[in-house]
Amino acid sequence: MTTVSMATKGGAPAREAERQGERVARSDGFEGLARAGLVARGVVYGIIGILALKLALGDGGQATNQQGALQTIAQGPFGKVLLALMAIGLIGYAAWRLIRAALGHGPEQSDDTKDRIAGFVSGIAYAALCVTALQILFGSGSSGGPSNNPNGTTGGVLDWPAGQVIVVIAGLVFIGVGLDQARKGLKKEFLEDSKTEEMSSEVRKAFTAIGVSGHVARAIVFALVGWFLIRAAVEYDPDKAVGLDGALAQLGKAAYGPILLGLVAAGLICFAAYSVADARYRRV
Repeated sequence: MTTVSMATKGGAPAREAERQGERVARSDGFEGLARAGLVARGVVYGIIGILALKLALGDGGQATNQQGALQTIAQGPFGKVLLALMAIGLIGYAAWRLIRAALGHGPEQSDDTKDRIAGFVSGIAYAALCVTALQILFGSGSSGGPSNNPNGTTGGVLDWPAGQVIVVIAGLVFIGVGLDQARKGLKKEFLEDSKTEEMSSEVRKAFTAIGVSGHVARAIVFALVGWFLIRAAVEYDPDKAVGLDGALAQLGKAAYGPILLGLVAAGLICFAAYSVADARYRRV
C-alpha cells in the first residue's frame, strides 16, 4: 500500500467527523440548544447579581458563584424541574462552544484563532457547570468540592514544583480575561456577534447599554479573582485565593464597599439580561 493511499485512508475518519460536526452545527435543533444555553447563562448570572445586590443593600443576600446559583435554583419551587432545564441549556451552550471551537465557524459566523481558544475554554467551563447541575439534581452535589473551594485547590497547586509560578500564571490569565471583557464591553465589540440589523433603534440602545455594563462588571470580577490568586502565590497563602463569590465578598468589604458591590451586582444583572437578549439576537 502506498504512503499516499495510507494517508488518504487515515484522513477519512477525520473528514467524516468534520462532516458530522458540520451537520450538527447547522441543524435547527442545535441552534435551539445554543440559544437555550445563553438563557441558562443569563439565569445563573441573574441569581448571582440579585443575591450580591441584596447583600450590598443589607437585605439578607449573600455572595455566591455559579455553583451556588444552581443550588439556589434547586432549593426553590419546582427546583428539580428548573435545574434539569438548566442542565439541558448548559450542555447545549457547552456543546455549541466546543463544536464552534473545533470547526472554526457556525452557520452564521466564522471565528478567528482567539475566538476558537476562548470558545474551547468556555465550553469546558460550562460542561463542568452542567456536571455540577446534574450532581445537585441527583443528590451528589457538594458545596465543599474542589470546584467550590479555590483555597484548597490553590493550596494543593502551591505545593507542586514551580507551584507559585503556576498560580501566578493562572492569576494573570484571569486578569487578562478581565481586561479582554472590559475591552469588548467598552469598545462595544460584542455587537459584532449580534444581529443588530434586526433591532429597532430603542432595542439596540438598550441592548448596547446592558452589554457594556455586563461586560465591565464581569471584567471587574475576573480581575479581582486574578489579583487574589497572585496575592496567594506571592504570600504563599492559599487562604488569600478566592473565587467569584469571594471576589464579590471582598469587594463589599472595601472602602465604599456596599456602593461598589451594588454597582458590580447591578452590572452582573445587566449581563444576565444581555445573555437572555443575546439568545434572541446572537449569530450562532
